[in-house]
Formats: sequence, structure tokens, C-alpha cells
Amino acid sequence: MEKAFNRLAEIVAHAAGRAWAFALCLVSVVVWAIAGPAFHYSETWQLIINTGTTIVTFLMVFLIQNTQNRDGVAIQAKLDELIRSGRAKNDFIGIEHLTEAEAQEFRTRCAEAKTASKGTIASHAESRPA
Repeated sequence: MEKAFNRLAEIVAHAAGRAWAFALCLVSVVVWAIAGPAFHYSETWQLIINTGTTIVTFLMVFLIQNTQNRDGVAIQAKLDELIRSGRAKNDFIGIEHLTEAEAQEFRTRCAEAKTASKGTIASHAESRPA
């Protein structure tokens, strides 16, 4: 079931981002607005657009969130592999699972390391022959 849902979410998220999907929604709203006088702007006329947009929005939230979750996991796995295969510190692997306090501590350590490396770069630049 999970594979079927993932595939459906991928198809819907891809289709929702296309120009024809926007055009279809725009045409639907225009037709609804044009139909207003025929229905004397009744509560039923208003209920149609409210119900339709609510249902579509409700379902799209889950489908798009599923797609974003999978994309985020894939990007994180790719970044982890780049860290593992490169010269970066392996300490960065898995930091997305830290608590907010642990992440802030990690950011502070990185900022301190950056400041320290600026001093090292400056001292190397000063020691170069002109």
C-alpha cells in the first residue's frame, strides 16, 4: 500500500505543478463565478466552491507532504554520502536528527571553527613572500 500511495503522491504532486492544472482550476473558478447570477448567489452556489476547494486542499496537503518528505530523505542521504566520500568531517552525518539544543550547540561549534580558520588563513596570507 505504501508504494501505491507514494506513486500516487508523486503523480499528483507532479501534475499539480503543471500549467494545465492551474488553468483547470482557474476555469473552474471562472465557471463558478459566471454561474452565480443563475443561482442567485445562493448558499448552495457558495457551498459548491467552498466544499470543492476544502476537499482538494485537504487531500493535497497529505500528498505534497509525502513527496516533500521523500525528497528530503533522498537529499539527506546524498549529502551524507558526499560527506562520507569527501574530506568533510563525518560528524555532520545525521545532524538532522539532533534536538534543537544539540543543533544549536553544533552550529556554535561550527561558527567557532570558522572564526578560528579565518585567523589561520590570515596568518598564512601574511607569511607569504610578496
